[in-house]
Amino acid sequence: MEITITFAGGTKVDASVDKYVIHTDQPVNEGGQGTAPEPFVYLLASMGTCAAHYVFKYLESRDLPRESVRLIQKHEWDPKTKKLAKVVQIIELSPDLDEKHHKPIIRSASLCAVKKLFENPPAFDIQTQVPSAPKAP
Repeated sequence: MEITITFAGGTKVDASVDKYVIHTDQPVNEGGQGTAPEPFVYLLASMGTCAAHYVFKYLESRDLPRESVRLIQKHEWDPKTKKLAKVVQIIELSPDLDEKHHKPIIRSASLCAVKKLFENPPAFDIQTQVPSAPKAP
């Protein structure tokens, strides 16, 4: 997969993935216009949406109701470093759901590839390049 990142003016940056464009901006208090979430918000949201996908697949595969189910994600920050210290995901289930499904649902949420990425982070290789000019006919 290849993602192309382009500047969209001001503090806006867009990411093109296949036929989709993900728009980002910075908050007004940081010099942006606040027209879209900042990139870090997308990262946090990807953790929650990924986990919820696996929860919904678990419920769907067992023909269990999904309509009232939601995942609430909270973030705890280290006051000294101001870095993300902990992600808490709370899966709200229907009161009618048998408790025997609770632990398997937690295991399902843990299958999230975004979570696994944080557990085993990739190496980064940041490079520069200058595209070659097209050759004249």
